Amino acid sequence: MQKKEEMTNKTAVVTGGTKGIGRAIIEKLVTKGFDICTCARDRVSLEKLKAELESKNPDIRILVQSADLSDPKDVSHFIEYIKYGITNIDVLVNNAGVFIPGEIQYEQEGNLELMINTNLYSAYHLTRGLLPMMVSRKSGHIFNMCSVASLMAYPNGGSYCISKFALYGMSKVLREEMKPHGIRVTSILPGATYTSSWEGVDVHAERMIKPEDVADALWSAFALSGSSVIEDLVIRPQLGDL
Repeated sequence: MQKKEEMTNKTAVVTGGTKGIGRAIIEKLVTKGFDICTCARDRVSLEKLKAELESKNPDIRILVQSADLSDPKDVSHFIEYIKYGITNIDVLVNNAGVFIPGEIQYEQEGNLELMINTNLYSAYHLTRGLLPMMVSRKSGHIFNMCSVASLMAYPNGGSYCISKFALYGMSKVLREEMKPHGIRVTSILPGATYTSSWEGVDVHAERMIKPEDVADALWSAFALSGSSVIEDLVIRPQLGDL
């Protein structure tokens, strides 16, 4: 990859950026003039995203790295990739996640470990790795993609609910720790959002949240003055949770 250079644009790191909420967030930030660094498991999808966005926005940079964030080694490699290619981070969006429905008693062995690794540990270790870049500048905004499952368990939620409760807890702790450093922390808690996680489910798209609405809400939270912060951003379908 191209080594980091002096950049005038703001920069965002968004995990899980090739589809769904992650992609909507990236597309929103690009319209606001942000350079982007993102990751996903599929290299082909990443290169396609990079080409599409840079062709439409010649003044921005899109850095991409294939990574499976359930693997601690890939998290470490992504951190090093970011440090090599970026001089500053204005926004960090811990968006990567996996959803596998099931009950604790019956879900497949290993589901808890997979979802804890992906939904919690990746956000924890990535944040730890990048915080020094933000703390040194005393600025930045961290968004953790939690869920309404972080607030209330539901049937067939199993290990997913466990992992999202934990991520919400991490986000609350981080908010307290970052107050003296001028870094804002926001937990985003969406309900059912129309993404690939709902493929094959017989529910009309209009019954769900649009990924673009989550991206717009994130931007609204970021756009506040530095003297304010939205700590929790709960978004539900207009007709209520599914």
